Amino acid sequence: MPATKIIMRCSDCGANNYYTEKNRQNSPNKMTLKKHCQRCRKHTEHEETRLKK
Repeated sequence: MPATKIIMRCSDCGANNYYTEKNRQNSPNKMTLKKHCQRCRKHTEHEETRLKK
């Protein structure tokens, strides 16, 4: 199964900050990472959202 493209969205302000790929077969659950948000200017939880075609 090829990797699918996803967007990492800030959980505080809702900004779409990062675009990345994920193999859904290896990690079927939603991914959450602590990343830097440019709008909030701090490290926040970023959660996976789908990339619209």
